[in-house]
Amino acid sequence: MVCIRTATVDDLLQMQQTNLWCLPENYQMKYYFYHLLSWPQLLWVAEDHDGKVVGYVLAKMEEDTSQPPHGHITSLAVLRTHRKRGIATALMRRSQLEMKDVFSARYVSLHVRKSNRAAFHLYTQTLKYEINDVEKGYYADGEDAYDMRCMFEVDETDEKADDGETNEEGEAPPDLVTEGNLDEEKTKDDETQ
Repeated sequence: MVCIRTATVDDLLQMQQTNLWCLPENYQMKYYFYHLLSWPQLLWVAEDHDGKVVGYVLAKMEEDTSQPPHGHITSLAVLRTHRKRGIATALMRRSQLEMKDVFSARYVSLHVRKSNRAAFHLYTQTLKYEINDVEKGYYADGEDAYDMRCMFEVDETDEKADDGETNEEGEAPPDLVTEGNLDEEKTKDDETQ
């Protein structure tokens, strides 16, 4: 059994260790602290029954005011022993939900190595990302990256609030935020990753 929960400062060392085990792109601890202090709602971990972090998502909001508000997935990793269980999908969906609900993000972006077929499948087939561009030589070893984006659906409440529509008290309608069991959201693609 794996629990998906918000990351805390106590998780940062295990997140960094998971990153070192899984990915060639590694970060100094101050980078994890910066994300946690700036966007604590966007960092999530997968914890096993022993309290060990077996996966994480490190995300942020882009601060470029010339574009609509949007998030960015900095890093996603799941230990090899815990893959193909829908953990990466659950981590991504949770962080994306917070981007949309807390920060009013319109979309989320990420970079993925062109050679990473498993991640590409997760992003395009399960999470519905689309290629926005190809960034030549993006990674330190010179490999190209797909610059990918996933647009968030705008519901009626969001559209009314954006149009300046208000209720009788002169307030924009509140967003409805619900917490659900992420295991129920697993798709057929989660089982084949």
